[in-house]
Amino acid sequence: MKKPVRPVEVKLKGSVSDLVKRMGDTGFQGKNLSVAVDVWEDMLKNDTTIFFGLAGAMVPAGMRELVVYLIKNRYIDCLVSTGANLFHDIHETLGRYHWQGSPHADDNVLKDLGIDRIYDVYAVEKEFNDADRYIYDFAGSLERRPYTTREFLSLLGKDLSKRKGKGAPEGIVSAAYKAGVPVYCPAVADSSIGISLALKNGAEHFIFDLIGDVKETAEIAAGAKETGVVYVGGGTPKNFIQQTEVTATLMCKNVEGHKYAVQITADAPHWGGLSGCTFEEAQSWGKIAKKSTHATVNADATIALPFIVTSLAQRMKGKKRKGANLDLSKSNNIRKRIWE
Repeated sequence: MKKPVRPVEVKLKGSVSDLVKRMGDTGFQGKNLSVAVDVWEDMLKNDTTIFFGLAGAMVPAGMRELVVYLIKNRYIDCLVSTGANLFHDIHETLGRYHWQGSPHADDNVLKDLGIDRIYDVYAVEKEFNDADRYIYDFAGSLERRPYTTREFLSLLGKDLSKRKGKGAPEGIVSAAYKAGVPVYCPAVADSSIGISLALKNGAEHFIFDLIGDVKETAEIAAGAKETGVVYVGGGTPKNFIQQTEVTATLMCKNVEGHKYAVQITADAPHWGGLSGCTFEEAQSWGKIAKKSTHATVNADATIALPFIVTSLAQRMKGKKRKGANLDLSKSNNIRKRIWE
């Protein structure tokens, strides 16, 4: 026994950070939420390269600005996302919206109205088609050669920052371009981005160098003094980041696994899926260091993430972190020479 549980008192004055800190004296997921902030804060105070995995429909659910804040203030150094989140982000950066709806609507009626439903969030299909067209046209403006998803999304972010919809806030892709934060999308084909690029016919179809993504992220992990990971949900982003340590080891790099780890998940480990995989399980693979500091919050990310990010920002007093300097231009040049 370490110390007694201290009930959470109602305080009319105080910050989110103060509340979350006091939750650390409770139990269950309230305590885990507080510990997760502690672990992430340790990453920021040490020379840690931080990978951030983003899965689930977080952008439609309203979590976009939180991720943008993390990027702008360099609370993360590398983002790995599902293609869906990035597509929805592009949609909003172009000045469109997601709308509050109902999970109990008649979906056949919504289909006739041209409305797509994501649980209790709606989107207008015609507006999605506009985003498809934008991605299609943008890809057509690039020189014909393979691109890593990181290089493609950086160039898209550069273009998107010029086309931002009137009054639209900065998005994830455009903010990452401006901040120099690399964004990877290893399952890019499993999204509307992939659908948009598939519209190109024959020999003109777009080519991604996905193995280049694997090599680059492994090199980032191998070149860091120490690494930390933060996962919102699981899916491909989580395992793609996890495997950087395995890949680096097979490349004969001296790595010991990620030193810090935080995850928000609603999945359970007993189904055997990686979205519910515990950090202890990951230690058996060498993905997480034997001597690591980690925390898992078993909760809906739309509840946990706002508390964690806001608390973290208040603890940091809004200060921008320098972040890791990840110059990947050499990788771009090598790929161009190989293709030529």
